[in-house]
Amino acid sequence: MMDPSQPDIVYRPRGRLPGTRPGAHRGREAGGLGTFRDQVPFLRMPDARRIDVRATLRDPFEGTFVRRFEARTPVEVWALLDLSASMRFTGEADRMALASAFCAGLAASATRIGDAFGLIGCDEGVREDVFLAPSRAPTRAAEVALRLAAAACSGRGAGGMVAATRRLAGRPKIVFLLSDFRWPEVLIAEVFAALSLHDLVPVLLGDAAEAEGLPNWGLLELDDLEGGGRRLVLMRPALRRRWIAREAERLATLRHLATAHGRPPFRLAGRFDPDAVSRHFLGA
Repeated sequence: MMDPSQPDIVYRPRGRLPGTRPGAHRGREAGGLGTFRDQVPFLRMPDARRIDVRATLRDPFEGTFVRRFEARTPVEVWALLDLSASMRFTGEADRMALASAFCAGLAASATRIGDAFGLIGCDEGVREDVFLAPSRAPTRAAEVALRLAAAACSGRGAGGMVAATRRLAGRPKIVFLLSDFRWPEVLIAEVFAALSLHDLVPVLLGDAAEAEGLPNWGLLELDDLEGGGRRLVLMRPALRRRWIAREAERLATLRHLATAHGRPPFRLAGRFDPDAVSRHFLGA
């Protein structure tokens, strides 16, 4: 159940959006309502209700000018969620519970301002049990929470993301891609490239237990959740340093690919904080 006192995720699409339907975001079209944009000759926009008397009187050529306003339009918001087995990881937080809170919070924020929200879950293929077509219904956040509460993470990869990108063809959308991104680099690059026509926001589901939270000394049982089996590892300072360096390299590669095709990734770890997401989004 969504907490009604929880702050919204505030997001702002890059650039102006196409479309004439009234909404909350800056549109490409000019109209009679919205934020003041500029003044144009009457013949370009013959609307006598918008005549700018001062601009008309100042024109030395005695032209008539009208005020033009920036139309506001909605945008489709999508969450594209990795449901491969590695998403079952639980360290300082339950990874799927964190992803579910994010998606439900995003759905509530989108529908409150008139944007449609859609959800696609993927593992080795597109998961039809975790697919919701875009809707502006106020019940969308509750529907998202119910779908994800019943979703199992058992796939051995996230190859279905490629097929999922084809379902997002058409007008530009805002796409939040949630994953731990423990994928082959070639798959990350392919998915990001396929989504580059949209406003892509990668959301990295991380956990301190995977790197900086590792002990200097101790026996660790490592379990590859995607079928690689279990191993017992003796953690020691040199191995810990190599481990953290390898993780930093992986994250640097992810950031490079993300910024080449969209926005830098947002790291979601520990708990869901809508204000932190908003600060990242508006500052990216």
